[in-house]
Amino acid sequence: MQPAAPLLLHKHDSLKTLDYSVLQQCMHCGFCLPTCPTYVVTRLERNSPRGRIALMRGIADGALPVSTAFGKELYFCLGCLACMSACPAGVDYAQLFEAARADIERTGVLRRPGRDWARRLLLGELFTRPRVLRLAGRALWAYQVLGLQGIMRGLLQLTHLVPESWRKLELQTPKVQTWFSHELIPPVVKPPSRPRFRVGLLTGCVQDLVFSNVNRDTAEVLVANGCEVWTPPVQFCCGSLHAHNGEPEWARKVARRNLDLFPVAELDAIITNAAGCGSHLKAYGRLLEGDPAYAERAELWSRKIKDVCEWLVAIGFRPPAPAPSASRVQGCRDRVTYHEACHLCHGQKISREPREILRALPNLELVELPEATWCCGSAGIYNLTQPEMSRRLQERKIEQVLKTKASIVAAGNPGCHLQLVNGLAARGITSIRVEHPVTLLAAAYRAESAGPAASPPKQ
Repeated sequence: MQPAAPLLLHKHDSLKTLDYSVLQQCMHCGFCLPTCPTYVVTRLERNSPRGRIALMRGIADGALPVSTAFGKELYFCLGCLACMSACPAGVDYAQLFEAARADIERTGVLRRPGRDWARRLLLGELFTRPRVLRLAGRALWAYQVLGLQGIMRGLLQLTHLVPESWRKLELQTPKVQTWFSHELIPPVVKPPSRPRFRVGLLTGCVQDLVFSNVNRDTAEVLVANGCEVWTPPVQFCCGSLHAHNGEPEWARKVARRNLDLFPVAELDAIITNAAGCGSHLKAYGRLLEGDPAYAERAELWSRKIKDVCEWLVAIGFRPPAPAPSASRVQGCRDRVTYHEACHLCHGQKISREPREILRALPNLELVELPEATWCCGSAGIYNLTQPEMSRRLQERKIEQVLKTKASIVAAGNPGCHLQLVNGLAARGITSIRVEHPVTLLAAAYRAESAGPAASPPKQ
């Protein structure tokens, strides 16, 4: 898929126009190697951040072409940014990663009819048109609630005419919510007393269809902590899928539309509850740098974007009061463990705040997850484009979850959430549920008045 607008309008859109000092920062020290999931599996230098940066520098210098092999290598990279947390030189791998993928798409080295069609459908149509996406969501919801999904799965198991990869893909289809975010959250919600803050709430794209309950919980928790919440009913994709998949012009297009939706200067913060989205949303200032109409507003936007956990801890959220329950009388507490979404801990450097919220929850005991910051294999659409590596990482993550003996896994990103749910389901595990930290906090607030019957909504 090639955007209609000129491709290279921005210095960050190509390795050859990128500030060369970003490429020079890599010292080849190797601290990134043990943190890179693909390198740890293959032990091949080209599958490491250091190896990929060497290839990028060769292209920037004109010593190497943008080849098919380079394209496949950069799409084998998860973009998890664990290397950025490990790097002592502060290499901005996120910039390099996006510029490299933009070069790959601009040169067309990976183009083929099926891939082009899928990119146009997903990136060019569904994820730039929220009403079309919601219509597709309604169709998928009907497919699920009318029992057609069960029939289709039975047929797929009986026929060998459909590739096994397609059968596995169908099993990963997320459950669409009955109600979308605009049907659960009014455009403006005010707390009973005078608001302490005025915030905007981003409802996302996948989040809107599959986790609208998390958006509702986010709005409730913000109101409970003195925030007036503005939630435009029709919102656009944040653009992270476009930026991470080599389409910067599409990313800028949806960014401008989101900026037009919110009175940025009038808000104290703009809240997101999706880690992958948040990491990209905080980069709007760089994305729209030099745009005469949007650059200043985008820079202000980047400063005001806050992950919901980050914001709640910053304003001093109210710890929920213990609610009467049989488990509390018996001195028992459910175990919760926390999976750190890559773009929250590595991209946004937010790690402490979700744990503070989880530790404040009555009747829950936080148990640390081994390899909590290790990627689960979701990585945007990586589980679709690289299913084998994604599955290996998914299985590794589930193994670590089982070691904690927790009954709840908390995760702050929709992709991670689905990856964990599917990984547990693949093993037939029904005793562990996956929840967003804000959903657990919302349930605790409700339980203060509802008593022992209150519990977090199941997915």
